[in-house]
Amino acid sequence: MPYITGEQHAPDTTVPPLAPPDPPPADPAQPRGCLFALSQPPLMLFLTVIGVLLLIAGVHDQFLL
Repeated sequence: MPYITGEQHAPDTTVPPLAPPDPPPADPAQPRGCLFALSQPPLMLFLTVIGVLLLIAGVHDQFLL
């Protein structure tokens, strides 16, 4: 037995949703976000060391076990 909601039809969904407001213009004096942080040498060195350790562990598991 179908559930009766009292409505005769589904709600009208043809109305387009409201667009979000435009973001404010970027101020060049403000510091950059995460992509700028990836260009920093200490972070890249750390990520390189972690990547090499993962590569060594993977090669060890794949070929030496």
